[in-house]
Amino acid sequence: MILFENGSKNHSLSALDLKNGLFEAFNKLGARQKVLAIPPDYTRFPSRAGELTEFSWEYYGPKLTDILPALGTHSPMTEEQISHMFGKTPANLFREHDWRNDVVTLGEVPGEFIKQVSEGTVDYPWPAQVNKLLVDGGFDLILSLGQVVPHEVVGMANYNKNIFVGTGGSEGINKSHFIGAAYGMEKMMGRADTPVRKVFNYASENFAAYLPIIYVQTVVGLNRDGKLQTYGLFIGDDFEVFDKAAKLSLEVNFEMVDKPLKKVVVWLDPTEFKSTWLGNKSIYRTRMAIADGGELIVLAPALKEFGEDKEIDRLIRKYGYFGTPHTLKVTAENQELQNNLGAAAHLIHGSSEGRFSITYCPGKKPGNLTKEEIESVGFKWADYDKMVASYNPEFLKDGFNTLPNGEEIFYISNPALGLWAYRDRFAY
Repeated sequence: MILFENGSKNHSLSALDLKNGLFEAFNKLGARQKVLAIPPDYTRFPSRAGELTEFSWEYYGPKLTDILPALGTHSPMTEEQISHMFGKTPANLFREHDWRNDVVTLGEVPGEFIKQVSEGTVDYPWPAQVNKLLVDGGFDLILSLGQVVPHEVVGMANYNKNIFVGTGGSEGINKSHFIGAAYGMEKMMGRADTPVRKVFNYASENFAAYLPIIYVQTVVGLNRDGKLQTYGLFIGDDFEVFDKAAKLSLEVNFEMVDKPLKKVVVWLDPTEFKSTWLGNKSIYRTRMAIADGGELIVLAPALKEFGEDKEIDRLIRKYGYFGTPHTLKVTAENQELQNNLGAAAHLIHGSSEGRFSITYCPGKKPGNLTKEEIESVGFKWADYDKMVASYNPEFLKDGFNTLPNGEEIFYISNPALGLWAYRDRFAY
């Protein structure tokens, strides 16, 4: 059921447009007594979900009793991040998701089904896990808010991923990530109907249908002026509303380049990207566009860790980003990776498989990752100041740039907002 839809690649939705659309959908729902909001965390700040959560609080008032940011494995939000992202929304409404302890299992997707949809790649069963607050909180409305955008694990982010991963448990997160990695993320990115999505949809239809979930989804991208623009708002309770948003996202967030890119420079905003767990979006989202033998340079002024979770950080440091064959081998040989398949999947995602070089340039603030740490996990390292002197984000525009010395580069100011591919590597 679609409650509201408004969007196209020519739309530019204001805060008032979002508020009016949201309120129109809420009016159609009728009175509710206890509401839970599940927005993304600060790493999805451009999603406009912070404003939409604040508007939801304005509409429902004291009936909106809890806000559970969909952290997944990310670090808990700070008071400053909550204030910046959610405006006047009361801070005492926010709850912290503990992905290792605060979950319940709604049901189990059969291994036979997973084997079928993954084309024989994986055949284990998958537990549909969610934060226990969704089940035990007595809510008559659960708002899942966020942005639909290309994604490396599930093809297109949001919809029920926000529930089963954002509020999910360690086994569910680990196993879903590994399904995508083993199947091949280049076969999934930019697509709404993927093996991982089919697993989530099975869980939604068979185990979670009784939960009163309404999905509030935006489509946001950079316009021709390099500014954030909101192209769509889609609200409803089933796959159709997600599919509509995903089709618009593919128009807005996907760029097909005419030739393989020899050198790509990516900027990681220091307020959003402090780990390679997040910063490797620079790899995921560009890998289908970079030429064989090409170079990816990642300007990461706030890079202080590999994993946002301490155990995942330890595993990344131990096993590194050395490609699929190596990762599958060490996973088969080591129980700690078998128990953390999400980390194993991330190690696969973060490798170029030797096809192009990856150079990380962490800033020089105390506590940031060092040259030795960067190189120990399989990346190249370069001096941040020297690289910024050559590739200064203040003077670069998104897309192709010809520098004063004649060098041509492709610049990306926010890898989380897009997907780039060369046509021979992406088939519609």
